[in-house]
Parts: sequence; C-alpha cells; structure tokens
Amino acid sequence: MSVLVYIEHAEGSVKKTSLEAVSYGKALSDKLSLGDVTAVALGSISADELAKAGNAGASKVIHVNDSKLNDGIIQAHADAVAQVYNQVDAGTLVLAKSSLGDAVAARLAVKLNAALVSNVVELPDNSSGYKVKRSIYTGKAFAETIVTADHKILAVRKNAVDLKTDGDAAQVEEITLNIGDANFATKITSTDKATGEVLLPEADIVVSGGRGMKGPENWGMIEDLAKELGAATGCSKPVSDIGWRPHHEHVGQTGVKVAPTLYIAVGISGAIQHLAGVNSSKFIVVINKDPEAPFFKAADYGIVGDAFEILPKLTEAIKAQK
Repeated sequence: MSVLVYIEHAEGSVKKTSLEAVSYGKALSDKLSLGDVTAVALGSISADELAKAGNAGASKVIHVNDSKLNDGIIQAHADAVAQVYNQVDAGTLVLAKSSLGDAVAARLAVKLNAALVSNVVELPDNSSGYKVKRSIYTGKAFAETIVTADHKILAVRKNAVDLKTDGDAAQVEEITLNIGDANFATKITSTDKATGEVLLPEADIVVSGGRGMKGPENWGMIEDLAKELGAATGCSKPVSDIGWRPHHEHVGQTGVKVAPTLYIAVGISGAIQHLAGVNSSKFIVVINKDPEAPFFKAADYGIVGDAFEILPKLTEAIKAQK
C-alpha cells in the first residue's frame, strides 16, 4: 500500500514542516518499496505552492479546493484526509507534528483504525518487525515503538529529516469531496493572528531575549539582529510575564515550541522550561555574560560577554557580510 502525506499551509503557502514530511514519506517509500508518494492539500492554495510538494518528493498532489477547509477546522480536515486516504488505498499516512497535525492525526487514528506514532525522528527499522524511533520527555530521551497495525500514521518532528528539493514536478489532481456541515462541530467566529515579517512557529532562524536585556526599551538590538538575519523574535517566559514582550513571543514548554535551524538566545539563563521549547533546534547560540549560565551546556556555540556590546557588533558584521 502507498504513502499519503497531509500538507499544511498558512495563508496559501505550504509550510516547510509539511515539505519535510513529504521528503520523509519519499524516503520511507524508497526504503520499504511502497511505490509512489501522494500528497493531499486542503483549501485555497496556488499551483506554484503545490508544485513544491513535487520538489520535496511527491509524485502526485491531490488538491481539495474547498473554501470550507481554509480555516483549519479539525473535524473537517480529518474527514477530508480520511476520504482521500481510502481513495488512494494508502497504508501509511505521514504528516508534520504540529498543533493542527496532532489534532487531525488523533482523529484519523480512530477513523482509519490506524496506529499513531508521534514525534518521529528517523525512518522505521524494518529489520525485525516495524520499529519507529521517536523523541520523548521534551527531547531528553528517545523511545522505540513497535507497530503491528496494517495502517500507520507517522507524525514527523520538525528538522528530523533533510528537506529534498530536487524532485520532479508532481501531477496535480483537483477533486471534490462531500464535506458537509456535520463535520463542523467547531465554529470559528473570529481570529486574532500574530503579525510580523517572520512568524515564530515557522521561522528558520529565531533570536530570543531574556531578562538580561534589562528592559523593553533595549529590544531594538534584538529586532535589528533579527531583521538582518531574516529571523523571528522570541523571548523567555519572565519577559512576557512582566509585559516587556507580547505573550505570543514566549518560547518554552508552556509557550511556543520552536525547531529552527538556528536559535540565538540573548541574556537567557536557560531554565529547563525554556530548553524544552527549543531543544529541537539544529544549532543553538548563547550570548550571556554569566559563564555559568545553564544554557551554555545545551549550546552549540557560546559567547561570554555583555550583550549590549556584542549585539551591535554582531549586527554590523552581518550587514558587512551581506
């Protein structure tokens, strides 16, 4: 049976995490000889964006262009994906682990009578059965889950696989499904979205500040560095709690969990709650004047020094390099 990949998009742009899921599905199919990889996209999205799924490894993209699916209502998305899954006779569904993906995957596991493994970090080991490695305890450990069900759902953690970009163009098929009002147990009456040049959950680079910045009046240095890097800005929980920065910038276990390629922490000590929200980052750079700051133990690179001296010099150096 084939592989189906559920694609998420925001404001009509396919999310990078979903393209990573497509690349994972392609690698999975190649390893287990499962045939072509099909992606399914829901709601209004352009042909150019759908083409990215082909570059990531999909042979075919099924597009359900129904405006009812634009708002990401969980029940409707789960119903639509289940219909497509059965139409293409898939055996495995791959998707990115996300707030929407988690909710859709849980419902699909029931609808499809499928085994669900979340936070997947590697391709399955099929040398003896079907074992899937996943991240647990907010990234502090790994577990191997043995899957025996015929139908499988794998939710892949961000940055767990390399994004494939050299695939051939995918065939795009527009279809219509019966998505009735019965699938809309949730009604969205209004939305309040965070705005900015780069939104935190999808950012490839994040620059975060902590109480070491001493006050909101100094945040211009964080924003200047972020602007030069094309990055999103974040902050620690104490910073958002005391009102220096808005709560949607709070990064950590109880805030936004991020997994960028590069995470720069400025003036953040590195409490375990903050680390739990950033430990999936590929590279972590810590800037702190305290050489004993716990964050240095988790950092790939560290700079011990005064952020008020380092940030302007770092920003100017990046400008010069560009």
